[in-house]
Amino acid sequence: MAFYAKGRIFCAAVLALGIATGTAEAAKCGKSAGGFNNWLEATKKEAPGKGIKKSTLNRALKGVTYDARVIRLDRNQKSFKLSLKQFMARRAPPSFVSRGKRIMKSNSRLLRSIEKKYGVQPEVLVAIWGMETGFGGNSGKMSVIRSLATLAYDCRRSKFFTNEFYAALKIVQRGDMKPSQMKGAWAGEIGQTQFLASNYLKFAVDGDRNGRRDLIRSKADVLASTANYLKAYGWRRGGGYGQGQANFGVLKKWNKAGVYQKALALFAQKLAN
Repeated sequence: MAFYAKGRIFCAAVLALGIATGTAEAAKCGKSAGGFNNWLEATKKEAPGKGIKKSTLNRALKGVTYDARVIRLDRNQKSFKLSLKQFMARRAPPSFVSRGKRIMKSNSRLLRSIEKKYGVQPEVLVAIWGMETGFGGNSGKMSVIRSLATLAYDCRRSKFFTNEFYAALKIVQRGDMKPSQMKGAWAGEIGQTQFLASNYLKFAVDGDRNGRRDLIRSKADVLASTANYLKAYGWRRGGGYGQGQANFGVLKKWNKAGVYQKALALFAQKLAN
């Protein structure tokens, strides 16, 4: 999924206050690979003030380098400029509708148990799952830590991504996943429904009750966490999700792009029929 429309990204300049200040802004952003190593070292010094242990830094940041591919992808996002018809053809084609219906049938017990707990209809969760990663088939294979480090260093949205970078380190620190397991989309989104790292910390739940919150490998964790997110943003049990209905506004909290919201509601309606 293209990252910026998903939400909560705003253009922000990073204040370069100088290393002597000891604040998070002391690590100066850059526009090329040249200053990345200096930024990384300064960030390591600031991380303990954000609650990150030295042992976590040693595990998560060993060998981390600047990723020019991430910057190229960041500058070349076009999918949210498509018409609704074009967007549906790309992200919710008829084959996804057919497959989604089969998934709903084979996972009916899990989906109903999640609906009972969180109030979110099965077709909505399956539609999100399909639109985000093709039902888990395309969650991304890029290093989340490397991608977020690159974007945190890059001046374009450094403040936002620095927060996501620290959140990813905290996911490692609390034991949900090892750094090597944290593979995702180019902008650092994690798992089968593409959570930002900060949202992973806030909303991920242990749906399969194995003691970890794993949105990459656990279907139960993925779907329950997605429902938990929607509930936290005001999802009304039994309410409609089409335009003008009670829950359509919550879809805007999932993704800020209007074409995405409309496509998601339409996809879910097709699955329910």
